Amino acid sequence: QIFQPLHTLRSAEKELLPGYHQFEWQPALKNVSSSWDVGIIDGLSGWTSSVDDVPADTISRRFRYDVALVSALKDLEEDIMEGLRERGLDDSTCTSGFTVVVKESCDGMGDVSEKHGCGPAVPEKAVRFSFTIMSISIRADGEEDAVTIFQEQKPNSELSCRPLCLMFVDESDHETLTAILGPVVAERKAMLESRLILSVGGLLRSFRFFFRGTGYDEKMVREMEGLEASGSTYVCTLCDSTRAEASQNMVLHSITRSHGENLERYEIWRTNPFSESAEELRDRVKGVSAKPFMETQPTLD
Repeated sequence: QIFQPLHTLRSAEKELLPGYHQFEWQPALKNVSSSWDVGIIDGLSGWTSSVDDVPADTISRRFRYDVALVSALKDLEEDIMEGLRERGLDDSTCTSGFTVVVKESCDGMGDVSEKHGCGPAVPEKAVRFSFTIMSISIRADGEEDAVTIFQEQKPNSELSCRPLCLMFVDESDHETLTAILGPVVAERKAMLESRLILSVGGLLRSFRFFFRGTGYDEKMVREMEGLEASGSTYVCTLCDSTRAEASQNMVLHSITRSHGENLERYEIWRTNPFSESAEELRDRVKGVSAKPFMETQPTLD
């Protein structure tokens, strides 16, 4: 493998990069360009003005979400075909009904400052947004239950985690994160309402995607859902209990925070319809303060 002419290695490399494989969405994705041969794009795509006076083109680089997912599926092509064979499924009849579960992860990368360089002045913290294909299953025609044909054996390994977006930003900078991850969320939302048509094993097959935001730590969940930071009286990211309540009751908790509800509370915080004092208002919205922009689902990893 190693001693090959450079052009052979180059073309092998190209196949691994997002933007190499043809695919189609049915129906076409809303708000997403129809060209499939997309490489690395400016993470602030659509935002021309710079954020906080940092040149916009230095802030972030990313792949388009659907293009990256296609590349990841093509990477798993052999595993998918192997899975169909192991389950005794005739691959020529399995062209639709594939379900792909994707785990999303996002975390700060600490201090990445250039110690003695003379590049452009950029924030000295970075954030990486990535995803892992957790499982692929298929529901064969006439069958009740779906059959899992691929399961990621090392779901928390660096090797199965695929970077989607790298950005120079502090993970506490809600505005810049919103500017960069907003388009990513829009693409994901569009994909939920559509099916991917992609050639796998020589046949066109259709895939549906489900996304689980289980790769966020508590700080990032609070950031993405617009909750007060970890020192807040409201200790839980999934329910409204305060520190005092939580210390009294360690058992009976129900998940009461949903993305939709957090959005409603943000609106109350913003408009203050009952003309309450800051303290009363805070008590009403239970620690929601900044606008949430990403739907995180309370599912355990």
